[in-house]
Amino acid sequence: MRVLSELEPKNVFSFFEDICNIPHPSYKEEKISNYLVDFAKERKLEYYQDSLNNVIIIKEASKGYEDAAPIILQGHMDMVCEKTPDCDKNMDEDGLDLEVNGDFISAKGTTLGGDDGIAVAYALAILDDDSIAHPRLEFVCTVSEEVGMEGASSIDVSMLKGKKLLNMDSEEEGIMLASCAGGCSSRVTLKLDKNKVTGTKLSITLSGLTGGHSGVEIDKGRGNANVLMSRILRDVITDNNVYLAAFNGGRKDNAIPRECMAEIIVAADKTAEVKAAIETAAKEIKEEFATSDADLKCVVDISEGCSTEAVTYEDSTRAVSLIQALPNGIMRMSQDIDNLVETSLNLGVISLDESGICLRFSLRSSVGAALKNLKSQIKFISEAFRANAEFTGEYPAWEYKKDSKLRDDMVRIFEQMYGKKPTIEAIHAGVECGILAGKIEGLDCISMGPDIFDIHTTEEHLSISSTKRMYEYILNVIACK
Repeated sequence: MRVLSELEPKNVFSFFEDICNIPHPSYKEEKISNYLVDFAKERKLEYYQDSLNNVIIIKEASKGYEDAAPIILQGHMDMVCEKTPDCDKNMDEDGLDLEVNGDFISAKGTTLGGDDGIAVAYALAILDDDSIAHPRLEFVCTVSEEVGMEGASSIDVSMLKGKKLLNMDSEEEGIMLASCAGGCSSRVTLKLDKNKVTGTKLSITLSGLTGGHSGVEIDKGRGNANVLMSRILRDVITDNNVYLAAFNGGRKDNAIPRECMAEIIVAADKTAEVKAAIETAAKEIKEEFATSDADLKCVVDISEGCSTEAVTYEDSTRAVSLIQALPNGIMRMSQDIDNLVETSLNLGVISLDESGICLRFSLRSSVGAALKNLKSQIKFISEAFRANAEFTGEYPAWEYKKDSKLRDDMVRIFEQMYGKKPTIEAIHAGVECGILAGKIEGLDCISMGPDIFDIHTTEEHLSISSTKRMYEYILNVIACK
């Protein structure tokens, strides 16, 4: 049963619902990519699909626009897949359960994928409607944006003629982006020795944190469940023989983790003392983050008489110390733009398995030298603990273009439509404009989109009225000669 069929604009929401019914996590975009190809084939549009499943669809200019400058419409097809603890949905295989509440669309128990499904829906609705006046349109839809913009890095754009690019991957109506941070992912691994230990198992669960996007919301001061769990373990490991049996938190390196779980083994006669230390540390953390993470909670379950494989005391201490030593959060604010984060990193994922512990970070900076320095800092700290640090998926910052006809036109059109000027900003998050500008000489880019709240979290919700306004705005932008 269709949920969005009564919403306007009908074509946009029809395509968005189609997209939501197709699972499309990062690295598993084949189904949504083939859907886009089928769309192009059915309408006899020129299209390209590469081995990574990036897709480009081209529609020639409508009558009267043959001499107008082509426009590139751009978004990504993958989504961040998060779900609540009680949600049993397999997001690799199942579509989303959409619901409408007033002006908002959300998904039951999961992220919505408005980032960036709405961009794909906008582009398909435009390409589908032969009544729309437009120049040559070139829709570039990439894969794996959420895990390091790997699709944009690899895509061949040699067939494109456009020098103006409208990126539809922003989440605040009336705020247009003209530059963004660069970044990369980091993977720190530490081999750990294990042996069989006997004692009381304490299972510690941190949950209820707010989480959010590791770039856009890193300045909100929200708690990072992985880092906070390492604080708790630090406070109990120092004066006790504590053996680490499990440590897992977060799902994506670019999402501030909301939950983390750890299991430790302690001597039976130390159970009460260690549990009290955990509760004291948790109380301190809850007080510290009372404003940003009001629903934070820590639960400790006790299982007596356990005999299991666990990390040695020495390596348990080394693992926790490594996490505590590595930086996390804001490293430096911009010296040029007020209230803009320049450099940051986020410990998004911790996993402990037979080989040791793995820490996955998302690094961001609008200054190349600062990103280089942060990578060196992680490398040297890791090596001091006999850990290994690797860096992948580096992407460039998108630098501000002083003279931009596209930006000038978009500001003018927005003011004509809504009686006020939009805000032009830089953002401490990655968008694909920087990578594509490096591939297309003289590219003029702006990033915009409708209001989407709490992206990368299970509370993500998309404004229906804003989606309609921004669609009407995009139509006026592409009609501008």
